[in-house]
Amino acid sequence: MTQITAQMVKELREMTGVGPLDCKKALEASDGDMQKAADFLREKGLATAAKKAGRAANEGIIEIYQHHNGRLGVMVEVNCETDFVAATQGFKTFARNVALHIANLAPEYVRREDVPQAVIQAERELQLRRALEEGKPQNIAEKMVEGRMDKFFEEIVLMEQPFIMDDKKSIEDLRKEVVAELKENVVVRRFARFELGEVGDDVGDDE
Repeated sequence: MTQITAQMVKELREMTGVGPLDCKKALEASDGDMQKAADFLREKGLATAAKKAGRAANEGIIEIYQHHNGRLGVMVEVNCETDFVAATQGFKTFARNVALHIANLAPEYVRREDVPQAVIQAERELQLRRALEEGKPQNIAEKMVEGRMDKFFEEIVLMEQPFIMDDKKSIEDLRKEVVAELKENVVVRRFARFELGEVGDDVGDDE
C-alpha cells in the first residue's frame, strides 16, 4: 500500500478543488495513483460540487420534521441557487433526509469550522491525557489524538456524521451527490432541534 503524503493530497486538491479529507480517501482508494484518484472524485461528483461551492445559494426551503408523537421536532434551512431547483423533488428529498437525520442523530454543529475553539482544545487535551495514561509515548500519543479528534467531530458535526439511512456515506457525501445531480450549489445553512423537556440550546448555525 502506497504511503499517502500531505504533498500528494495537496497536488490532488489543486487538480480537482476538492477538500483534503476527500482527496486523501480518493488517494487511498487508488493506491496513490493521482489520475485514478482524480477520476474517482469526478465519478462521485465531488469535483463538480467543489467548483460550485463558492456560488451564492440564497434560495431554498426550511424543512420541518416532527416525530409522530410530537415530542421531537427539527427545523433545517437548506439553500440552493434558484427557486426552480428549490421546487424539485430531488432537493426536497435531500432537505427531508437531513431533517430526519438531525432528529435521530442529534448533531451539535453544522460543520467542523463551527465548533468553538475552546471545545476543540478541551477535547484535544482530554484525548492526549487519555493516550498518555494508556502508557503511550508523547509522540505516539499526539498522533493518536488526531485520529480520535476525527472521531469526535464525526459524532457532533452534522456534515461529517454517517447518514442514518446509509452509513457508508456522510451527510457531506450526500450533499455533493445532490450538487452533482442538480448542477447547483447546495448548502445546509443552519438547524434547530427541539426535544420536549430538554434543557439547552440545540442549534447549529454556520454563520
